[in-house]
Amino acid sequence: MSLMHEMGAKALKLGVPISVHLDLTYRCNERCIHCYLDHDDHGEMTTAEIKDLLNQLADSGVFFLTLSGGEIFLRKDLFEIVEHARRLMFSVKLKTNAVMIRESHARRIAKLGVEVVQISIYSHRPEVHDEITKMPGSLKRSIEGARLLRQAGVKVIFADVLMRNNFEDHSGVRALALDLGAKFTVDPTITPMMDGDRSILSLNIKPEDLREAFRNPDLVGDVDEFCAVPKGPMDAEEAMDMLPCSAGHTACYVSPYGDLYPCVQFPLPSGNVRTQKFIDIWNDSPQLKEVRTITISELQGCSSCSHSSSCSRCPGLAYMEGNMRGPSSQDCEKSYARTGVVTAGMLARNRPPVPAAALVQIQGVKIPALQHAS
Repeated sequence: MSLMHEMGAKALKLGVPISVHLDLTYRCNERCIHCYLDHDDHGEMTTAEIKDLLNQLADSGVFFLTLSGGEIFLRKDLFEIVEHARRLMFSVKLKTNAVMIRESHARRIAKLGVEVVQISIYSHRPEVHDEITKMPGSLKRSIEGARLLRQAGVKVIFADVLMRNNFEDHSGVRALALDLGAKFTVDPTITPMMDGDRSILSLNIKPEDLREAFRNPDLVGDVDEFCAVPKGPMDAEEAMDMLPCSAGHTACYVSPYGDLYPCVQFPLPSGNVRTQKFIDIWNDSPQLKEVRTITISELQGCSSCSHSSSCSRCPGLAYMEGNMRGPSSQDCEKSYARTGVVTAGMLARNRPPVPAAALVQIQGVKIPALQHAS
């Protein structure tokens, strides 16, 4: 067992929220075609509120802290927040498009001991990347920001979301990362809009490309150690007793407005840190308690599925389809792409394994919108 898995196992046993993803803002200088966020400011937490929250997180046992957005560099107090987080000894990860990073920023990030900076890069070709971000010149500026970070000694990860628009460019992004001494990771999952709109799922890659994404070793990048608790393949009996993922168990997400959810991809409103202490929400939230009762053995349609021991099923995606205890269409399709074997969830929806083109067509389902404090 790796040190990360050992820490996660101990945190799970003790009920400690070891990892928190905090979005500082939903505002952004890019308008990516696949982004699920509402970029208007509905009343972000102040510097004082965020620093108080960080104090609470430290007292609650949080160690891994991801600061993301929107674009975090639009917060003028970003470095004040990062400095406070580092004083509290958090292992800090930053997510940014890097277009606003200058040499002084890179040196400061290095001096603060930020663990890693993740930068969104969608293509090595400016015409493709910039068309996705809707910001002319964004690829050039993002690469320059990445170069400045690497020159300052900061670890960098290029994160590439695979879409129909850019799937053929993943090798080019990987080459860019290698050239800069950065790591490379891909994600073939498009997330529905936060207001429930599922139209952007049309950007999902084609079935044959999805199969390549799971069978091409060059596309296997770093995966968040705390994302999925069960690591398949494993014995079916063992898998049945496992948790679907770490959301609500050892990790959670806090929005710029203080709303707490099991995960950034699991928008089940579970409390607000502006009106409650973080630890009280973590310990007493009825929603988090319900999430913690879910095991793979009781998932509707999943416990009898031949993919149960290796599926990367996300309860958040299932929740956005209407039932967090049911199967996720997107994960069923990933399992089919990975193995070529039809899943129980697909059979339950009368979804035949052929033609393959039908496998990525997901019917729109209206879901609860995120509720923001104002």
